[in-house]
Amino acid sequence: MVRRHVFPALRLLVWAVIAVALVKIAFAGADVTAEATGARPTGAVVDRTVEVTTGTVTNAVTVRGSVVADPSVPVRATLAGTVSKVLATDGQRVEAGTPVLEVRQETPQEPLTRTDPATGETTVTERKPKVVVQQVTAPVGGTLSLPTLKDQVVAVGDTVAQVAPGTLSVSGTLTPDQQYRLVGAPAEAQVTLKGGPAPFTCTGVRVGAAAPAAPGPDPAAEPADPAATPSGTITCAVPADVTAFPGLGADLEIVNGTAADALVVPVTAVQGTVQRGNVWVVATEGAEPEERAIGLGLTDGEVVQVTEGLAAGDRVLEFIPVPGGAGEVDCTDPAQYDPAVCGG
Repeated sequence: MVRRHVFPALRLLVWAVIAVALVKIAFAGADVTAEATGARPTGAVVDRTVEVTTGTVTNAVTVRGSVVADPSVPVRATLAGTVSKVLATDGQRVEAGTPVLEVRQETPQEPLTRTDPATGETTVTERKPKVVVQQVTAPVGGTLSLPTLKDQVVAVGDTVAQVAPGTLSVSGTLTPDQQYRLVGAPAEAQVTLKGGPAPFTCTGVRVGAAAPAAPGPDPAAEPADPAATPSGTITCAVPADVTAFPGLGADLEIVNGTAADALVVPVTAVQGTVQRGNVWVVATEGAEPEERAIGLGLTDGEVVQVTEGLAAGDRVLEFIPVPGGAGEVDCTDPAQYDPAVCGG
């Protein structure tokens, strides 16, 4: 009788008690524990600091580019008139200053009128037009493309021919960061061709503006990473004794200054990258960081030279403070809860 009725009833009662306890722990256990112990989880974010040190900074910028054929140079008429002579042929190899064609300009002159004082008779004498002949020469050496014909009328500035120089250059695009680091760049760069000869010196380094971007489906849309958007170009001439071909990939390395025994801090610690910047100085352990303006010099992308505002041994925040991200963390506030600080 006891086994049939009492024991099954006791088992049901035990399972019911367990179920109620689990429900209470699931929905109120954390609060009960906190209230029973009186403990509240709290934490504080500790900002990492670094020391201002001395070192050597080399501002070396490496740009990925390619070999390109130099564009043809236009030959322009410098006189309005008629082509009286063609002095070169299409496809001819010319040197700089080689005469290409001749332009003749005729300007009519007013006739001369003379009156005889004795008889009053007037005599009109026609005058020949004023003639100016000017040769148009090739501005550079190369292969001539000459579509202009004899007796063709041209105006000042008209393109009468083209000269393909047959030379090569290495060209690449620059990001805003690279363009800032190349302000005042030297006229030489070290170039390494993909699968080509040994690295060589490329001369005539020129930094210019980037070509306008082609309009996309949404011109107002912001780029995903503005810092990586090309803002400039860099070009230098391939020496004549280097064998290269248009389309070959190339790396340009430009060393734009070296500073020895310079005060340096990580670039992550500085707000700004060129000329002037801000750092947050920690005077003593546990003190509030103080914002300070400093002068900036060369950078290698990892550290930046400090030209004024700091001394060796000063301590600064390793990372620029995020507005609203510093100070105490209240782990009871869901908006501030940080597992790294609050313990999971």
